[in-house]
Amino acid sequence: MVPSDVEVVPVQRAAPLTIGCAAPLFSTRTTMGDRALAQYRGRWLVFFSHPADFTPVCTSEFIAFSKHHDRFQAIQCDLMALSVDSLFSHVAWVRAIAKEFSVVVPFPIAEDPSMAIAAAYGMIHEAAPDSATVRATFIIDPDGIIRATIWYPMTIGRSVSEILRLVEALQLSDAEAVSIPEGWQPGGDVIDAPSLDMTGAEEPARDDAAWFYRTRKLVVS
Repeated sequence: MVPSDVEVVPVQRAAPLTIGCAAPLFSTRTTMGDRALAQYRGRWLVFFSHPADFTPVCTSEFIAFSKHHDRFQAIQCDLMALSVDSLFSHVAWVRAIAKEFSVVVPFPIAEDPSMAIAAAYGMIHEAAPDSATVRATFIIDPDGIIRATIWYPMTIGRSVSEILRLVEALQLSDAEAVSIPEGWQPGGDVIDAPSLDMTGAEEPARDDAAWFYRTRKLVVS
């Protein structure tokens, strides 16, 4: 039975959550009060799980996420963390990070003692020996759709800079109907969709580029 302080909309899925799926709705207690996924409609959200509070790799990630928080906010993107630890453990860990590293965690950490949310998102592997959540990251768009997922093993910390770049790339791709090349950084070249007929393929390409790979500087008014 799900505790009264956690509510998850039942989800029946034959396969793990993938890009294009609607993010399962939930509401639960966090270090910043009660939160529901529906509250984030209209904004981007990075929703990520961590194995446990008071662990070294997780601590390094939370310090990095906290230091990048203003940059996420600048692109209309919020952060929310989750583990199966209790709210009391989350609060104690946040206080310890502030004391030991002089870093204030400015985003909510959700509790999930029943593992209901973690189960809905596939954050606990069926063969796992314990209830620790994996390092799963879901990029959820303003319509509540999962646009990207990233999975890391327990011993390896995520790249927060890459997650920020990914959100920026998704936003630009949506806004300008372009694709984003490898290693792109804000202000870099973007990729136009290739021609799908011979007429377009035979048109002279800029800078002698191949017809199937045409990049350009994006001029944003």
